[in-house]
Amino acid sequence: MKMMTRMMAMLMAALMCLCATASAETVLKLGTTVNEQDSFQVAAEKFAELVEAGTDGAYKIEIYPNGTLGGEAEMLDDMSMGMLDMGIITSGPFVNFSEMMGVLDMPFLFANNEEAYTILDGEIGRELLDTLENANLKGLAYAERGFRNISNATKPVASAMDVVDLKLRVMENEVYTKTFNALNVNTVPMAWADALTALQQGTIEGQENPINVFFSYSLWDYNQNYLALDRHSYSTAIITMSLDAWNTLDADTQQVFLDAAQQAAEYERQWVADQEADQLQAIKDHGVTVEENPDVDSFRDAVQVVYEAYPQYAGYLARIQEALAQ
Repeated sequence: MKMMTRMMAMLMAALMCLCATASAETVLKLGTTVNEQDSFQVAAEKFAELVEAGTDGAYKIEIYPNGTLGGEAEMLDDMSMGMLDMGIITSGPFVNFSEMMGVLDMPFLFANNEEAYTILDGEIGRELLDTLENANLKGLAYAERGFRNISNATKPVASAMDVVDLKLRVMENEVYTKTFNALNVNTVPMAWADALTALQQGTIEGQENPINVFFSYSLWDYNQNYLALDRHSYSTAIITMSLDAWNTLDADTQQVFLDAAQQAAEYERQWVADQEADQLQAIKDHGVTVEENPDVDSFRDAVQVVYEAYPQYAGYLARIQEALAQ
């Protein structure tokens, strides 16, 4: 009888321990606006895996794709107010929370991915992320949206002259709007979820996004018959946290989150690179006409006025060019 009582006590203690462990787990919600085939989902899943492993299960990241938690600007607002824990957000809306973040959206800022990584993963990139703290946001790392390209429903694009008067969706970002206004495009800033409907209904003619977005959303089904690889801007995907949520973490856990975000970002970048050639071929196989070598100089010349419009970025632009020249 004593043995039975002891065994029952041990069992109860074990169950109490399990309950305590379970209750100690902290669940954080992470939102994106993309579908489960998108590279953001790849980054989110890797980040969640690394955080759970790095904290021995004390923290779990729940992923909410497809705009379940709102659009990108809405999620940033919620994070800044402490109403949402985390998100992976395209670079576009960040200029509305930190003016200096807009320097990364300048057209033709980087010639290739390696240049982008040099800046983003270095001192300048971290300094820019830190400016978000003034908006109660914590930027953890730069994952990748990629080099953006123009697509449309009506005609091939070989030079800047071919986009004049095209009705294109652009991100809700002043730099992007000025860039396409300089190209004499009929710009329509709107959220991505709204853009898909507008493309399908024909109320806009085109959009601009990297190859992986064109592929993951099957934009050939949205009347996007022509794609020009002009690579007019490199777009990041920032793994972002509410500063309120960040401040609840102890120093060691904060480092786990930072390391996990950087590793997830690098993992997602490589995934994007590994997929791109096959994705481009699939786009062609679905009947899309792809201009792989448009007259990039014509685009670059047309948008130089955008640099003149932002004298406040001169210091950062000089530092970026200096860092890339080393």
